[in-house]
Amino acid sequence: MGSEILWFLAVLALITAGESKKSVGGTCHPNDLKGLRSFKAGIHSDDSGRINKWIGNSCCEWDGISCNNITGRVTQINLPGFITTDDAPLQAYMYGSISPSITLLSNLEVVDLSGLVGLTGKIPSSIGFHLPGLRKLSLWGNHIEGPLPESIGKLSKLEELCLNENSLSGFLPANLGNLKALRRLDLHSNRFSGAIPESIAKLTSLESLSLQNNLLTGDIPGKIGDLQALKELDLSNNSLTGKIPSSITKLKAVSIIYLNDNQLVGEIPTFLGPDQMPCLGFLRLNNNRLTGRIPYSFGHLSSLQRVSLANNELEGPIPSSLGDLRSLTELYLNGNKLSGRLPSSTSLLSQLIMLTLSNNMIEGPLPHQMASLRNLQMLDLSFNRLNLSTIPKWLLKLPSLSRIYLADCKIQGELPEDLRATPSALQELDLSANHLSGKIPEWIGSLTELYSLNLSVNFLAGEIPSSVTKLASLGVLDLHSNKLSGSLQRVFQVESRFTTGRSLASLDLSDNNFTSGIEQIGMGSQLEIQHINLSHNFIEGRLPDSIGRLETMKSLDLSCNNLDSALPPLLANASSLETLKLRKNHFTGKIPSEFLKLRKLKELDLSDNFLEGKIPFGRPLINFPRGSYSGNKGLWCTSGSL
Repeated sequence: MGSEILWFLAVLALITAGESKKSVGGTCHPNDLKGLRSFKAGIHSDDSGRINKWIGNSCCEWDGISCNNITGRVTQINLPGFITTDDAPLQAYMYGSISPSITLLSNLEVVDLSGLVGLTGKIPSSIGFHLPGLRKLSLWGNHIEGPLPESIGKLSKLEELCLNENSLSGFLPANLGNLKALRRLDLHSNRFSGAIPESIAKLTSLESLSLQNNLLTGDIPGKIGDLQALKELDLSNNSLTGKIPSSITKLKAVSIIYLNDNQLVGEIPTFLGPDQMPCLGFLRLNNNRLTGRIPYSFGHLSSLQRVSLANNELEGPIPSSLGDLRSLTELYLNGNKLSGRLPSSTSLLSQLIMLTLSNNMIEGPLPHQMASLRNLQMLDLSFNRLNLSTIPKWLLKLPSLSRIYLADCKIQGELPEDLRATPSALQELDLSANHLSGKIPEWIGSLTELYSLNLSVNFLAGEIPSSVTKLASLGVLDLHSNKLSGSLQRVFQVESRFTTGRSLASLDLSDNNFTSGIEQIGMGSQLEIQHINLSHNFIEGRLPDSIGRLETMKSLDLSCNNLDSALPPLLANASSLETLKLRKNHFTGKIPSEFLKLRKLKELDLSDNFLEGKIPFGRPLINFPRGSYSGNKGLWCTSGSL
């Protein structure tokens, strides 16, 4: 009897296999065929060629289509924009719109049309009624618009909903909480508005919730802590208000919380003990309006690696318990009202790489125990109440430190020579708004890895040393508001010595006593500079034609100098210009008609010169107020003299 049953099952398996093969290789179900053909008709360009191969009636054999082996019904549409050919990644483009007829494929379980860039249209309003078995809907990185349909709440089997980076708008449906199987909800970078529905707290299977970069308002749902499976929470870059719910401390599985860039108020929820949120590794609460103190219990979050509480209204001392965060690599507390001394327990953060405490009311002295922070790469203590007088020698001996920001720390005297012998080559140095005096030393040229140098708002005098031309990695140079004098020639020669593939991007030498060297502008071999400010000096000479070579320059301010001669027409070749300020010089002649080519120009000031003639008519020159041209007695426009 047993052998007969086995024989019967074997025959049945062969029959089923034959039927499966027949179903898969045969004609597609009429509804599936109609839905796929309608989808194909809505696509007018597919550079991957996948849809072009959709020929005949055997849709289960088409690229990107999968079917059930028994029923023959289409269960998956997999046409993502990122595909792999010959083991190499390829970005595919598909232009057209999603046909609402896609809902005819009633057995669909997976729809992945992500990253196709040119795909438009709306999510069919009836999607929840016709695709009851849908487990994954991925349309991210397209140009889908319109609302998220109310019927989406009918998709009880949905596990992944990824609609991020589109143009979706409207309110989030209140019935999102019905999606009990949902593990991932990603709607970031759209235009959703209104409140986050309270029902979202019912998604008890949810592991990842990403709603950042929208227009959401209102409070964070009070029961957010009910999402016990949640590992990632990102609500940043919205307009959320109210307090951070205390229930958030119940999220024991969560490793990422980003609530930054909102308008949240109140105090940081108190973390009651070491067992709460034991997995939390990344926390961003920056750019809100949080008040009160950093709770002492913050130190119980032993898994924290990156923390940003920057740009809030936090006050009081930094709790010594932060020293218990032994896994911490990045700590951003800048832009608050924190006071008192930096706790010596900071020295216990042996993994710390980034420490930013600028714009607070921290007092000195700095704890010498910080000399043990061997992994520290960036330290920003600017704009506090430190009164350092000199840079601590132990600070300049930290083995990994390459980015130092000590603006407004009351540092006096000449630039300390210890800066030239730091164990790690300096990449960024900001000693602005101090009391530095003397000359910029010749040894500055030995800092060959330096990318950003800010010595502005000090009392430095003399000429810029010739060694500055050796700073082949220099991208930002800010020396404004000093007493520097002489020629600009050496600064512009920095550009011509680049071998690193980078170029000086920003130059600010305003409010000094420079007199010459303007003829060198635009003469370097690397012409990628974007911002130049040489205003409020005593620079003489003519503006050379070579300035037109600076095609990437966005802003140029030469106001309040002694420049003369005509405005060079070739300046119009600097087609990226958005800001042009030339007021209070001695420019003569007419405004070149070529300036009409400066289509990106948003701010213009040619006032208080000796310009004459008719202002060229047309955009962008007609967009600016009369004040942009005032103080030029011979200048007139179509409507009359100025």
